[in-house]
Amino acid sequence: MITNKISSEPSLEAHEMAIANWKNQTIWTADNLYVMRGMNSESVDLIYLDPPFNSKTNYAAPIGSKAAGAAFKDTWSLSDLDKEWINLLDKGKYASLRRILLAAITASDKSYLVYMASRLLEMKRLLKPTGSIYLHCDPTMSHYLKLVMDAIFGKGNFRNEIVWKRKTGRGETNHRAKRYGTVTDQIFYYSKSSSGRFLPQYDSRSSDYVSHIAKTFPFADDFGCRYGTDNLASPSYRENLIYDYRGYPPPPKGWAISKATMAQWDLEGRLAFPKNPLGRIRRKRFLNEYPGRPISNLWDDIPAIPSHSKERTGYPTQKPLKLLGRIIASNSLPGDVVLDPFCGCATTCIAAEMNGRLWTGIDISPKAGDLLIDRMNSEVEALYKGAIRTDIPRRTDLGKLPPYNCLPNRKFLYGEQDGNCAGCLHHFEARHLEVDHIIARANGGTDHRENLQLLCSSCNRVKGSRDMEYLKAKLQIAA
Repeated sequence: MITNKISSEPSLEAHEMAIANWKNQTIWTADNLYVMRGMNSESVDLIYLDPPFNSKTNYAAPIGSKAAGAAFKDTWSLSDLDKEWINLLDKGKYASLRRILLAAITASDKSYLVYMASRLLEMKRLLKPTGSIYLHCDPTMSHYLKLVMDAIFGKGNFRNEIVWKRKTGRGETNHRAKRYGTVTDQIFYYSKSSSGRFLPQYDSRSSDYVSHIAKTFPFADDFGCRYGTDNLASPSYRENLIYDYRGYPPPPKGWAISKATMAQWDLEGRLAFPKNPLGRIRRKRFLNEYPGRPISNLWDDIPAIPSHSKERTGYPTQKPLKLLGRIIASNSLPGDVVLDPFCGCATTCIAAEMNGRLWTGIDISPKAGDLLIDRMNSEVEALYKGAIRTDIPRRTDLGKLPPYNCLPNRKFLYGEQDGNCAGCLHHFEARHLEVDHIIARANGGTDHRENLQLLCSSCNRVKGSRDMEYLKAKLQIAA
């Protein structure tokens, strides 16, 4: 344990402190939906995800590479299980989300969006109020994913669509192509709330930075300090800011600062006085106080990983450490918790470790753990002291709940369901209905009422310890 901010054991303070219920440097190799269901609410500061894109492509790492054996199928098909996921999302607060899912043009698109929406809902729950999420995608489904994220996180919490230029050249076309080459990906950046943390990043190393500096800071004072000048005129009329200073008349609408501030800046050498007595005083901005040009939403200064790079693993969709380093620096502080629920070759985890953050990752492939250990040794040059897990964590932030099948829950659910079985929909007397979990405990389901239902004994036996979509599919097959 490297900090008391993360604990692997339940504690009395867990419900109040919203701390993480896993050790730092934990990697899960399991379905991320089930794992996230078992994580404490508001325990993560930053989430980056690079999920499948619904590209209709099968990916596999080449034999002989570090990632050999890692593969995933990015093709989606609609099934009866997907219909049940849509039903699970069909609650009052998710009505707009369900409309978006049903508006998908193809069955494959709908299946993909249901898969993503159910996981994004869990990610929102995991984020702290000051937290942020970055979703990496490409034009295949970006327009739909933007709508899904608007519905889940709120349009008002959308911050940027970042365009990352991931390659040079013409981009995935040939000379007979009937479209422009694709050289960019999209990254959607949302905050959990209006109090989301953002730390501006600055460019001071790009190829055009020298010319930018020469243009922006063209002057030098008697001490050799380079500076540029800014207008000090007020954009709107301010009667109290109309005054002469050292014989120089004010602009027609007045100065932008008070006379006291003007005198203070004069004392500090921050004013540029024109030779013409009718000219305007201007403010000096010094190069040594300039952190760099603020990074915009066009990221064309981070290239793809070169073939000879030490960080290359051979993983088919690997992203560069510099890309994740910028995201981590923009929205987290040292000691904050970073989560990547599709961690693949562990780039987010390695970048978080290099930048002094706590982290955890999830990936369906067992290869993720091997890649993480290899990269910790070779790139971070540190011994991996975390844990690779396949189980589902147990939440410690829920407080004490009554037994799930207690009488108050039975009475409440009977009224909610009008005495009908949630499976076959037949009406029964209360004594013939049994309390059951919609999402099984084994898959991260909790004992809260919103995860409980009443089933007749027959439906409950068919469902067993599986999730509700299994029962729905079986009933449809039998119909």
